[in-house]
Amino acid sequence: MTSEDAPTRRAKKKRLSASIIVGRVLLVILTVILVLLFAVFALCGTLVNGPSETVRDKLVLSAMQASATKWLPGLFLDDEVVRDICDRSEQQQPVTVPMGTIPGANTPSTGEDTDTPGTGDDPTPPAPTDEWANAIDGMIFKTTTKPTFKAYILLIKDPSRVFVGTSSDNYQTATVGKNIFDTVARYDALAGINAGEYLDMGGGGDGAQPLGITYSKGSCVWDDGTWRTFIGFDKNNVLHAVEPLTRAQADELGIRDGVCFQNGNVLITNDGEQVTLHYSEGNTGLAQRTAIAQRADGTVILVVTDGRSPSSLGANRNDIIDLLVSEGAVVAGMLDGGSSAMMYYENYYTKYNIDPAELDDYQKKGLTNRYKSFTLPRTMPTFFLVGREK
Repeated sequence: MTSEDAPTRRAKKKRLSASIIVGRVLLVILTVILVLLFAVFALCGTLVNGPSETVRDKLVLSAMQASATKWLPGLFLDDEVVRDICDRSEQQQPVTVPMGTIPGANTPSTGEDTDTPGTGDDPTPPAPTDEWANAIDGMIFKTTTKPTFKAYILLIKDPSRVFVGTSSDNYQTATVGKNIFDTVARYDALAGINAGEYLDMGGGGDGAQPLGITYSKGSCVWDDGTWRTFIGFDKNNVLHAVEPLTRAQADELGIRDGVCFQNGNVLITNDGEQVTLHYSEGNTGLAQRTAIAQRADGTVILVVTDGRSPSSLGANRNDIIDLLVSEGAVVAGMLDGGSSAMMYYENYYTKYNIDPAELDDYQKKGLTNRYKSFTLPRTMPTFFLVGREK
């Protein structure tokens, strides 16, 4: 047996030392990860089983909002408890108010004095301001920040410009949907939001076909025979939010463009005199949301909110109703949310003097909200789009 020389022994020793150091570092990292996972698991268990049912219900319902996390509550709670929380969240407590209490619903258009004579009020009040005086593209884009979310709002004065864009000319043979950027390009649209429901098992749906009935530009382009909440415009450009709606009923209403979303997503309705706000006090789950609404004067309201981040946890159902009412909505419906929630507006940051340095890559392409997901922007079958000014 020959002995190794000193340099060889030193080289081997260095390699062994390096291997030991790397191994120990990896072991430390693995230990930290396991400790963090255990801590998160223990924290979640404490929260959902602790003394606060309000916190528990909010966490469960927030997890149930996303297809990819619906399984989480089952790790900590019995299925019966989870079902009870979800069932209570679907119980609505409608509130009916006079149409005139909705901002702008009955605002006089002439600016004439409406004060009672002899009351001492100023007989010549200032004329109402015109919110459309500085509108761009016949629309108004704005944002608002609430305690748990940031909302992106787009007002479209002419409702005839809003229509349903589809990802395919033939859903029957479609294998994948389109993202919002490709869809606005397909129709040369100026703006748009995600729209209806589609099969999304485990959060990995490809958006090939919608669920329920779908109308686009005056034609029914899909009907799978299922009944869901329907949100769409008739040929007089009036928005309908109906729970549920069949194809025969849609044809009777003269629907031109519309989509379906899960049952229970009618938010606001009216009978011409009274407005009903379909609140649900038990529906406290926070998530990214998308909704569409209409004012009494025909103005369309598109809303998307952020969510699922430390700075913006998300909005619940009642948050969206209150936000839409503050914008003058008298009819509204919730659309698909979560990682599907997206609003596009071509070159909005240039038109509204927003510093591009504050935006991410998707926003520079026209997305107004921040897309918070580990995947590329979702491919979907339907979008509510806004055509260019006529």
